[in-house]
This record gives sequence, C-alpha cells and structure tokens, in this order.
Amino acid sequence: MAKAASPKPASAKAPMGKYATLHDRLRGPIREALKEQLKIKNIHALPRIEKVILNVGINKSKMDSKEIHAYIGECLGTITGLKPIYTKARVAISNFKTREGLVVGAMVTLRGRRMEEFIDRLVSTALPRIRDFRGLPTRLDGQGNYAIGLRDHTIFPEVPPPEPGKIFGMQIQFSTTAKNDAEAFALLKLIGMPFKPERTSSSKRS
Repeated sequence: MAKAASPKPASAKAPMGKYATLHDRLRGPIREALKEQLKIKNIHALPRIEKVILNVGINKSKMDSKEIHAYIGECLGTITGLKPIYTKARVAISNFKTREGLVVGAMVTLRGRRMEEFIDRLVSTALPRIRDFRGLPTRLDGQGNYAIGLRDHTIFPEVPPPEPGKIFGMQIQFSTTAKNDAEAFALLKLIGMPFKPERTSSSKRS
C-alpha cells in the first residue's frame, strides 16, 4: 500500500524515553495539554477513551461462507489480539434473503492497555498506509464519540496479503467520556488522530 503524502501530526510521533507509548503519553503530556486546553484542573474530570469497537459487516453473498467467517475472525484476532464475537440476524428478512441466526458480522471490543496499543498502531502505522490519504473527517456524533470507516483491512501490516476477493472493510468506533464533541476532538487530536486540516475562511471562499 502507498504511504500517505501528508506528514503525520507531531502528536502522533512517539517520543523517546518514558513517554514512548500511548499509555504513558495519556498520563503525561496529553493529560497536561488537555488540562490547559479545556481549563480542567481535576484530572478525573478530563475526557478519556472508554473503549474502541471494531465492527465488520458481512454482505449477504458471503453470509453462508464459513471460510469467510473464519478468515475475518482470524484477521480481527491478529489485529486486536482478541477473538471476535460473531453477530447473527435476530429475525428473518425475506426481502434481503436473511435467515434468523445467519452470521451478519463480527466485532471486537477493546479496553485498557490492549485498546491503547491498538490506537497507537492505528495512528502511527496503519492509517498512513492508506493510498492517497488526506486525513480523517472531523465530524463526531454529537455526544463525544467518533467513528472511522475503513475499506481495506490490509492497512494493518500484521495481516498477510489476502487472496483476491477476501479484502473487507470495517468500522472503528471510539467511545469517550467527553461531555461534548469539542472535548472529545481535543483528546483525539492530542492522541495523534490525523484529521483533515481545518479550512480557513479564505479557503472556503476560494
């Protein structure tokens, strides 16, 4: 995969020494920067990421394929270090040829150190591998949560090149304790999420 042409944000680069991991940065320079930006003195009131959910939808042409289910599960396990949970249709929908109990997706929920390690790899290694990458959308959900849609799971270098037709996409959801989108955006930006550059008033007119 081609690397992004745009440089990584300074906050995405892992500093040397005691702040080399995201776990340490969250409890060091990121915490201090959040306190200053948000004017919050109590560290327990600062926004934090509670969990990250990886969700893969399986299209109807592959819902019956146990081989595809196994491949998706293996890849998610390699990427996250956890065994995924397969989601199944609760009711039959004749228009979509979906039977009750049919596997329609797979998901993994990350918390704690494993979550922090995943975010670190996502920001520093996986996202820059997206072809012609120009940054992530800046829109949150209005409640301090954020979601990314990826088209190609092979941006994670730990996944071996797949056979033709096996590439799948996924949604990555970040759930935070932020009171609003502004707090969550500040946290995600300091973590190093490579958001698209903010448009200035002059660029909007041009």
